[in-house]
Formats: sequence, C-alpha cells, structure tokens
Amino acid sequence: MTEKIIPIFERRALPASTAPLLLEQANGELQDTRARRLHDLRISVTDRCNFRCVYCMPKEIFGKDYPYQPHAALLSFEEITRVARIFAAHGVEKLRLTGGEPLLRKNVERLIAQLAAIRTTDGRTLDLTLTTNGSLLEKKARALKAAGLQRITVSLDALDDAVFKRMNDVDFAVADVLRGIDAAHRAGLGPVKVNMVVKAGMNDDQIVPMARHFKNTPSILRFIEYMDVGASNGWKMDQVIASQEVIRRIADVMPLDALPANYVGETANRWRYRDGGGEIGVISSVTQAFCDDCSRARLSTEGKLFTCLFASHGHDLRALLRGNASDLEISSTIAQIWRARGDRYSQLRTEQTRPAAGKVEMSYIGG
Repeated sequence: MTEKIIPIFERRALPASTAPLLLEQANGELQDTRARRLHDLRISVTDRCNFRCVYCMPKEIFGKDYPYQPHAALLSFEEITRVARIFAAHGVEKLRLTGGEPLLRKNVERLIAQLAAIRTTDGRTLDLTLTTNGSLLEKKARALKAAGLQRITVSLDALDDAVFKRMNDVDFAVADVLRGIDAAHRAGLGPVKVNMVVKAGMNDDQIVPMARHFKNTPSILRFIEYMDVGASNGWKMDQVIASQEVIRRIADVMPLDALPANYVGETANRWRYRDGGGEIGVISSVTQAFCDDCSRARLSTEGKLFTCLFASHGHDLRALLRGNASDLEISSTIAQIWRARGDRYSQLRTEQTRPAAGKVEMSYIGG
C-alpha cells in the first residue's frame, strides 16, 4: 500500500515574532476557521521531568546530556500571568499547568496564586488545574490548594509496581503516587482525575485492576489511547488499545452505562458503574478523533503558542513579551493566529501515518 502523506500542521497562521499591523480589542468570542471557540489554555512551566515514561520521554532520547531549556529562556511567572490574562479576555475559562513535571518548577505555588486572581470575561474565577506524575504531590498538595489551585490530574499507568516501574523507567513506586492522590483529596483538590495511558503489550493487563482499585473512591479514572505525539516514542498503530476495547474489558466484570458530556469539547467520553460505584472516562484521540470540538491552545515553557498537540512549530510570543509589545499588540497577534487555525490532525490520521521530522514532543507542551 502506498503511504499517504498526512499534513501535520496548517501553516496559514502568522508567525508571532512581530506585532500585527491590525490592532483589535478582545471581545471574548474568538473562533478559528472551523468555528471552534478558544476556551482552554494549557501552559507548560518546565520541559524537565523526573520520570522517563516510555511513551513520553524515553531514556534513550532524554538522557543526562539532553539539552533542556536554560532558565533564562523560560517565561517568568509574571510573563505567564500576563499572557494568561490576555487569553482570558479572548474567552479562555480554563487554565491547566503542565510540563514536563510542573511541580519541578521552583515556587510554582507563586504562579498559581497569580493565575488564581485572573477572572473570565463575565467576572468568574478561572478553572485552574494542574497535571502531575504525583511524585511530589504528597508534599505539595496543601500548598497548591492554599495558593488557589482548584483541581489536579495525576498520571498513573499501572497498579502493579513492576509494570509501573517499567513504564516510568526510574524505579518510582506506585505506593508513593497513591499517597499523593490521597493527599490531594485531603487538601480539597478533588475530584482527582487519574490518567492511565494504555499501551498494548506493556500495561493493558492493568486496565481492570486499575478500574477495580479506583471504583467506589472519589477519584475519576480515565484511560487514554497511546498517541503519536512527537517522534521519539516509536509510536505504531498496533500498540493502541482502542477505548471501545477498554470499556468492553471493564464492562465484562463491572457493568457500565454511558454518561453525557459535561460540556462541549470535553475530551473524555464518560461512563458510570451501574451499581453506583462512580465513573470512569476514555480519551479516544486515535480511534475517535475529537478535533471538531477542540478548543485548546498550548503555551510552551519558553513562550511559543501551539494550536495543536501534534504541531510541528509554534508562534513566538516571548519575542513580543520581551520586545516591549503592548497587551493590545499581543492580544491582536493571538487573535490572528487563532482565526487562521485549521488543525485537525487526528481526523486525518490513518494507519499509514508516520512520525514527522520536527514534530513537537509531548514533554515540551504537555498532553
């Protein structure tokens, strides 16, 4: 079969190294070429992580000599807050801090406090969340809540210690993550969402044990299809366990009923245990693309704006932030970039898709 070339990124958006010629006030109604509203901003605060998960930062690529961003290149907390405030004026209602591992960023609580003071266009508090591998959560949960964080998502790819250590590749124990989850609940950061990336032949035997463990708890377990983000994880289609299969395996032993989405653009399809034991979710970014409702922009740790998780390049907002551009100029640049957005990679993906050179890594802009 002849391989089909898949466009990774539509390049109509303007590079953001200079301020736009046309200035415009934000009105909170920004839409892209496919009529998708700008609603979420995911902010990577570091490109470093203390795990070496095989699907994200494999050790053979991200070794001791890997060239991470120097501290001076990272956006300061004040720069991040300024950009977030401009995005809120464009209609963003949800901020998620990611990495790398965001809790490795020194004094991240101070950033959270600054972001917690931002309001939506109609005066409401932003939905402020963070995704973590849980390694530092037991120590930091109370401080994160006190700073203004509302909810937290924890990545946990197996309940069996040996399988989990193979996945994180740094010999980190499951029990330590579970203690972090408990600490988050006690601190009031719930409902805690627990994300499990499922990779065929590596941890798919953990699907039912994970479901059993988190059933009848305050946590919401979500299963994520193994994605072809970046080019370092050696992704192949036959390593994907479809969400439909995940649901089948769980429902065979613990019956489930489908639930409606909480809001337009929600990434997870929701299911509840028929006996009232809580809910789970599945994120089907490979087999059931949700590009039509995607409302997420991503800001990298050094200030590049990405309009798709599968993008190959970003737009340099840091040049504007450090080049004396006004808020109006930065706002107008963001508006022009989003209006030109036409990304729908997951809808175009086929079994013949191959990783593209230069495709941005998940550890760089967060999942």
